Amino acid sequence: MPSLEVPAPPAFKAQLTTVGVTGTNGKTTTTAWAARALGALHRPVARSTTVGLYLDERELELPKSYDGFIAAMRACVDGGGRHVAVELTSEALLRGFAKAWPPEIGVFTNLSHDHLDAHGSPEHYLASKAQLFMALPRGGTAILNARDETAPLLADVIPAGVRVWTYGVPSRGEAALAVDLDATEVTTSWTGTTMRLAQSNVIPFGPSALWVPAIGQIFAENALAAYLAAVAAGVSPFAAAGALVEAVAPPGRFEVVARQPYGVVDFAHTPDAIERTLRTARALCRGRLVIVFGAGGKRDVHKRAAMGRAASVCDAVVLTSDNPRDEDPAAIAEAIRAGIEPGPEVTLELDRRRAISDTYRGLGPEDVLVVAGRGHETHQQIGEERVPLSDVEVLREAAR
Repeated sequence: MPSLEVPAPPAFKAQLTTVGVTGTNGKTTTTAWAARALGALHRPVARSTTVGLYLDERELELPKSYDGFIAAMRACVDGGGRHVAVELTSEALLRGFAKAWPPEIGVFTNLSHDHLDAHGSPEHYLASKAQLFMALPRGGTAILNARDETAPLLADVIPAGVRVWTYGVPSRGEAALAVDLDATEVTTSWTGTTMRLAQSNVIPFGPSALWVPAIGQIFAENALAAYLAAVAAGVSPFAAAGALVEAVAPPGRFEVVARQPYGVVDFAHTPDAIERTLRTARALCRGRLVIVFGAGGKRDVHKRAAMGRAASVCDAVVLTSDNPRDEDPAAIAEAIRAGIEPGPEVTLELDRRRAISDTYRGLGPEDVLVVAGRGHETHQQIGEERVPLSDVEVLREAAR
C-alpha cells in the first residue's frame, strides 16, 4: 500500500484518549454514540465525523481538513476535555491518519462492497481499514464485529499487547470470532431498538439490556460497539448504557420524517446497508413497503446490481437519480434495475424531488416509504453543479 509523509502527532495529543471508528457502514453513528458515552466520564468530548467537527453537541466552525481537526482537538484540550471520538474513512487511513494521530481504542463496524472505485479491490479496501488496528499502542483496545467475516483478518494484524474485545448481533449471521458481548435478541419499534445481552466475561457486572432511540438492527451493532469503546476508555458499564438512552441517530440515518403513512430517510447507499435498512422497515411495516433510491455517478459501478437485489424485498421500487455527477442517471437506474429480482413493481422517475413527493402521496395509511442513498445531504451533485435538494425537506413537504 502506498504511504504518504505524515506529520508527527502534536505534543498535546498525550492529554487525550482517542476512539477511532472505521468500517463501511455505521461509522458516523458509532462515533457519535461513543462520544456521548465518553461524556459520562468527562466533558467536553471532541467528535470528528464526515458530518462535521464538534465539542459535545456544539458544531465548530472549522474546515473539514487535518488542520481543522487539529484545531478541534486543541479546543478540546483547552476546554478541559480528555476524550476524542473520530470517524476514520478508508481514504483518511490510506493517507496515514493513524500514524499522524494514533488512537488508543480502535473500533471496526463491518466491511461490505463500497469504494472499490478508489481502492481497486476488496483486499486494498480492507488493508486501508487495517491501518487503524496496526497503529494501536500496547495497552490499547481493538473492538471488532465478531459476526463480520473479515474480522479474523483484522485480528491477525493487531500488535501484541493490545486487548481484543468483540461484539455481535445475530442478524448478521454466524460469528467469525468468539463473541465477548453478544446480543441474544434485538427488537425494534417505531420508538427505538432494544438489545438483550448475554452474560459477558469482559463486562461481568454490566446491564442485561441496552436501549437506543434509533430504529434498526444496524443501530444495535453501533450501540454495542460504542458501549464497549466507552467501557474500554474507563466509563462504567451502567453510565455508558445510560448515556446511550439519549443517543439519537445522526440526521438521515433511519430518520422518521413522516407518520401515517411512515416516511423514512436513510443514508444507505451500499447493498448491505440497503438490505439491513429494508429488513428493519419490513419488520415494522403493516402495509406495502416502497423504496425510492438511485446510485451515485462515477462511484463503484459494480455495486449497482447488488443494490437492486437488496431492494427486491420491497413491494414497489422507484428508481431515481442520486448524485449522478457527470453520468447519465437513466443508465445508472438501468444498472440497478438489472439486479432487481421478480416481484416488486418497478417504476422510473429521474426527478428525485418528484419521485419522493409523488410516491409518498400515493401511499396507503399502513404503507412505509424508505428514501435511501443521500440521508443528511442538502445538495445534489449534477455535473459540475450542486443543486439544493434535501430528501428530508422534500418528504416533510409531501407529508404536509
